[in-house]
Amino acid sequence: MNNYPIATILGGGGFIGRYLVKNLANKHYRCIIPTRKAFQKGYLKTQAPSGAVELIDFNANNFDKIEEAISNSDVVINLIGILFENRKQKFTKIHSDIPDIISRLCEKHKVKKYIHVSAIGANKDSKSAYQRSKFAGEQKSLMNFKNTVIIRPSVVCGPEDNFTNLFSKLSFSPVIPIVGIDYKFQPIMVTDVADAIVKAIQTKKNEGKIYEIGGPTVISFGDMVKSIMKTINKKRFVIEMPMAIAKIQSSILSLLPIPPVLTRDQCEILSEADNVVSNKELTISDLEIKPKDVEQAMEKWLWRYRDGGQFAKAK
Repeated sequence: MNNYPIATILGGGGFIGRYLVKNLANKHYRCIIPTRKAFQKGYLKTQAPSGAVELIDFNANNFDKIEEAISNSDVVINLIGILFENRKQKFTKIHSDIPDIISRLCEKHKVKKYIHVSAIGANKDSKSAYQRSKFAGEQKSLMNFKNTVIIRPSVVCGPEDNFTNLFSKLSFSPVIPIVGIDYKFQPIMVTDVADAIVKAIQTKKNEGKIYEIGGPTVISFGDMVKSIMKTINKKRFVIEMPMAIAKIQSSILSLLPIPPVLTRDQCEILSEADNVVSNKELTISDLEIKPKDVEQAMEKWLWRYRDGGQFAKAK
């Protein structure tokens, strides 16, 4: 195993990370995963053969151990991201400053390839601080290290996601208000995102390129929530919440440690361009991947929200 290629995965303990570790292990990579709470990430070692996964301490204020890992790596993948800010975590630091440091270390230690996972909608002119910080992270990565590849997924779905599961939990209410009910996105399975990252690593002469990846279907926010309700056999009224009211509500609720549903910044995202593949960059088809349909796949994990559980079929 000492002769296997090495991949350092930042954010490897998150949603996408567990699937990516399994994929890379199947390709005979050793995976080094910097993480804040290694004792809580033992499940990652079940995704790979013994000795293929190494967990090290992550400290955003001290990159010594991470630099050591990167210095021995063939590939570096950055999955670090947050959906909302709090007192300790800010978009600029997480999405811009950390990629800046990582890409410089990749250049310093002559890593073969750096995969930076961003998001569709990354834009320097966005009203959303999230999207502006994502764009800044992309630009710094591309500028600092020529062997950088950017992957921008649409909304990522899977058994542990914070989207289909969230709205399934909200089905306790007879009415579900939606902000940006007509906002369109292209949900993609987490397994397809993991596959895309591995394919991007394997693809030659794609350095400096950007891939925008989405699933096979473009769907509105409102229709997706209705599809979730249908999957869990719950008849609920899905109505539109006016943006002005949503921004006021989100500003007040943002004072909570974990803002429920939507933050004000996410409201800004929903007021801008749809979250779909623009066709101005490379796409998932350029990686020779046929993405799976999320609406069909989500039946495999949302059954637990049905009355009767797995023995109750979707209507």
